[in-house]
Amino acid sequence: MANPIHQAGREAREKLGWWHTNRFLFWRRLCQLSILAMFLSGPWFGIWILNGNYSSSLLLDTVPLSDPLIMAESIVSGHLPHLTALSGGLIIIAVYALLGSKVFCGWCCPLNVVTDAAAWLRRKLNIRQSAKLDRSLRYAILLMILIGSAVSGMMLWEWVNPVAAFGRALIYGFGATVWLLLALFLFDLLLVEHGWCGHLCPIGATYGIIGAKGIIRVKVIDRERCDRCMDCFNVCPEPQVLRNPLFGSKDEAQEKQNLFVLSKDCISCGRCIDVCPESVFKFTTRFDHARSER
Repeated sequence: MANPIHQAGREAREKLGWWHTNRFLFWRRLCQLSILAMFLSGPWFGIWILNGNYSSSLLLDTVPLSDPLIMAESIVSGHLPHLTALSGGLIIIAVYALLGSKVFCGWCCPLNVVTDAAAWLRRKLNIRQSAKLDRSLRYAILLMILIGSAVSGMMLWEWVNPVAAFGRALIYGFGATVWLLLALFLFDLLLVEHGWCGHLCPIGATYGIIGAKGIIRVKVIDRERCDRCMDCFNVCPEPQVLRNPLFGSKDEAQEKQNLFVLSKDCISCGRCIDVCPESVFKFTTRFDHARSER
C-alpha cells in the first residue's frame, strides 16, 4: 500500500535505521560541499585547489576542467576554445561518460542542494498540485541554446546560467543572484515538482547525453521484494526512470536487462536505495547480470 508522500523514508528509517536511510544523501552532500570548499579555499585562505568556477577551472593549477555545454557553445558560435579549455572539456566528458548517468547533477552541482530543499519542503507540506511540463523540454532548450549561439555568435546560456552564477556568488557575494536562486526554489516548490532539474536545465540535459552509456547504474535486485510503498517514487527527482525496472516486462529473455535503471535522466543520486525499506535497489555496474538475490 502506498505511503503518504510526506512520510517517504519513514518505514525504512524505522526498519533499517537513520544511517541506512540517508547514507547516499550524506555522501552526496559531502561531495558537493567538498567541491565548494575546494573552490573557496583559494579566495578565502590562499590555498588554490580548484582555481576558477563551475564553468572553467584548474585543479591544483595543473589539470584543466571545463563545462561541456560552454565548450559546445563556444565552438558553434565560431570561437574555437583555447587548447586548455578544450582539453578541460574533453576531460570532463571522458570522466562523466565513464562514471554514469548525470553524476554531475546528483553529486557535484551546487543547485542540487537548492532544488532538493524545495522537493523536501514540498513533501513535508504535502503539496501535490503541480503544473505539468514535458521532461523532454530540457533537450529542446539545449538545442535552442546551441542554435541561438551559432546564429548570434555569442554564448547565450552564460547570460543566465544559474550554476555559474551560484559559484561566482559564493566568492564575490550574492547580490541579484539570491533572487535567481529564490525564483528557482519557489518554482520547484509551488509550480512544478522537480521543475528546474527535471524539466528545464540544459546542463542536466548535456550530462544526460554524455553519461547515457556510463558504467555505474542502479539495479533492482529482486522485483518480488517490492511492496508498492512508492517511497522511491516520492523522493526520486526523475521517478519515471523507475517504472520499467520495477514494473516493466517480465519476459525471461529481457528481465536481466530491464532490471537496470538505464534511462539517461537518472541522476545517480541513490535516494531510491536509501528510502526503500525492502532493499530492492543497489548500485552496481551495467555489466552485473547476476541472478536476483532471493
